[in-house]
Amino acid sequence: MKTFHSIFEFTSTKKTIITLGTFDGVHLGHQSILHKLRNSTENGVFDSLVLTFYPHPRMVLQQDSSIQLLNSIEEKIELFQKFGIDNLIIHPFDENFSELSAEEFVKSILVEKLKIHKIIIGHDHRFGKNRTANIDDLIIFGKKYNFEVEQINAEEINEISVSSTKIRNALANGNIILANSYLGYNYFFSGKVTKGKQLGRTIGFPTANISLSENYKLIPKNGVYIVSSKIDNATIYGMMNIGFNPTLGENEKTIEVHFFDFNQDLYNKILTITLLQHIREEQKFESIDALKEQLYRDREFSLAFLKNHENIPF
Repeated sequence: MKTFHSIFEFTSTKKTIITLGTFDGVHLGHQSILHKLRNSTENGVFDSLVLTFYPHPRMVLQQDSSIQLLNSIEEKIELFQKFGIDNLIIHPFDENFSELSAEEFVKSILVEKLKIHKIIIGHDHRFGKNRTANIDDLIIFGKKYNFEVEQINAEEINEISVSSTKIRNALANGNIILANSYLGYNYFFSGKVTKGKQLGRTIGFPTANISLSENYKLIPKNGVYIVSSKIDNATIYGMMNIGFNPTLGENEKTIEVHFFDFNQDLYNKILTITLLQHIREEQKFESIDALKEQLYRDREFSLAFLKNHENIPF
């Protein structure tokens, strides 16, 4: 897959089959569109192309800095790569771009720059300045500029919207199994291992403090989770706490991972943490000893879960 960070970087010797959107989560609903896209290339006669945007249009048009996304741009690239797309364009969305009229967007971007042969798009898609143009306008432009428009029907679009909401709700409730079932992969995030207060090692559970790469990444509700990570090409399992460590009197939210049977220096490494199952809510214990006892129970629960799910790809 070729990745371009602007429409104006894109070059191709072939005409393209295009879809566009934010694709947040790249979940099963999105994946059905990507399969359509890939299957429309007529065995390589045309190139498949996904056009997406960063920052998210809402961050620019509504100046919504509180928006929480299911994927960072790096994660999105990794996911698109898995689905066999020929070209991915991540175009910088800004006010100038939002000012393009519908026909300017079609003529100067889709036709002249991206060499469109066909676009696969939702029946409810709106585009152009102030989002004034709709699918009927796009069909008219298709006839004028000689490209096909394939509509994704209302049922499929509704399914995509519902899936996105269900994934967000599931993560907000700590229901990782449900979120992963809608995603079609296990939810994950990445961050750098930074130095913490090293309190975990004093009670026999050393942890890696994860500092997130992006502040807009949606993190599941506070609590304890079973997780995995690839470290030096080996899959290492562990348990993670998201929250404030109330028993230890912390007041800053942290993400800490204790890896099972693992004793390497991870400081400054970038780790991808994959979430497999929610264990319990975060809670305050009466003593450090009570916390330790619970951590041993969490470990036993995690190891039993992993043993019973040996055939699931983590």
